Amino acid sequence: MQVSPLPRDSDGFDSVPEPASPQSQPVAPDLSERCSILHVDMDAFFASVEMLDDPSLLGKPVIVGGTGARGVVASCNYEARAYGIRSAMSSYEARRRCPHAVFLAGRYHRYAETSEHLHSLLLRFTPVIEPIALDEAFMDVSGALRLLGSPPVIAQRIRRTVHDELGLSCCVGAARTKLMAKLASRAAKPLATLGGTRPGPGVVVVAPEDELSFLRPLPIRALWGVGPATARRLEGLGVATVGDLTSIPESALCNLLGVASGRHLAALARGDDDRPVESSREPKSVGHEETFSHDLRDRQALHRNVVRMADAVAARLQEAGLLGRTVCVKIRYPDRRTISRSQTLATSTGSARAIATVAGALLEAVDTDAGVRLLGVSMTGLERSSAKSRQLSFQMGSEAEDGLQLDGGDPEDAPGAPSRSREAGWGEVEAAVAQIRLRYGQSAVSSAALVGPEGISVKRRGDTQWGPSDPSSTGS
Repeated sequence: MQVSPLPRDSDGFDSVPEPASPQSQPVAPDLSERCSILHVDMDAFFASVEMLDDPSLLGKPVIVGGTGARGVVASCNYEARAYGIRSAMSSYEARRRCPHAVFLAGRYHRYAETSEHLHSLLLRFTPVIEPIALDEAFMDVSGALRLLGSPPVIAQRIRRTVHDELGLSCCVGAARTKLMAKLASRAAKPLATLGGTRPGPGVVVVAPEDELSFLRPLPIRALWGVGPATARRLEGLGVATVGDLTSIPESALCNLLGVASGRHLAALARGDDDRPVESSREPKSVGHEETFSHDLRDRQALHRNVVRMADAVAARLQEAGLLGRTVCVKIRYPDRRTISRSQTLATSTGSARAIATVAGALLEAVDTDAGVRLLGVSMTGLERSSAKSRQLSFQMGSEAEDGLQLDGGDPEDAPGAPSRSREAGWGEVEAAVAQIRLRYGQSAVSSAALVGPEGISVKRRGDTQWGPSDPSSTGS
């Protein structure tokens, strides 16, 4: 493994020389041709944005996420990590470990805005970028080497640009594959201790000949696809590290985990990952879900939330120029048992009314007497919308087990089905609503089902993404 050897400047960054002209600067083949995949990962992104906007938070443990009893940690700074706090930990546990931390409910719109700026900066280095989340992305810089220099030099220039223009810090891993680049960026991170945060190398480059020695000491959870359940099964075989995993025959892994998973993990343990950086990867699903502060049993309340989520899903589909074929409803009960129900439609749709009707029918077919802890609505089977795409015509059926009967023929042939003119009218209504929202905001107009004592309750992307917040929380 190679850690960037460049000397540090007064700001703590490696000094980056300006690249010479392409004609006079040869590209070192040992790094440029074999380590041209970068993984850029922002440091404690959400918490760092909050500290950037409010400098009084500097030096304090800051935790962003759901501030209520059912919330989870979305991000925390290194002062909080020193207490063992990490992403996806329950907010209750985080408070127990660090009761004096500053807890913030999070501002998804602000993080999304900063993320857009980040990705615009990355485009200066290469057009081949694969966003993974708001705070991380893969980059293939093989086409920029002659112009910008070797991967370590490009990585340091990225760090400097992000720092200077966003006021935030990031770490970069460079390697032959996406797997190794992501693990390298993790190794470049600072280290949180109760005595203070120790700076990390910032850039870590893993050469192909060093991959196995880099991988072997890592815990098996470092590999993609190894969650808690898989880790427990592997630990039953005495497997704790990636090195241990390489000693297990692939056939034994296939017997334990299934053929696909077994082969996948065996390949990753060898450092094999042939996935390219995909700059135009299409989304596979669009959805919203919400954990409620208390279990919902009232059918009307559940239906209102279905309408809210369907409305939000339709808005995101329209924004992305997509339609969907399959409506999915996800339900989690108080005992954390989770089920999902789905219905594939005869034609693709992006209509909020159609999505809400199908999702509502799926919900009606499910027993909710025990209460609902989490509810979600999503669309899969996505495709690009076009002028030829037509919206769904549907009717409610009484005999279908899932509570919905879709019409495969002329919708006017079925008793009780909406007429073509009525469906066309609803399409015009939704188009008008979209135009009003575009001009005046999402809360300007909505379905009557979303109007309450406090006005229109529109589900926005990122709302309660990390669980419900404590209404009495003041941010600390």
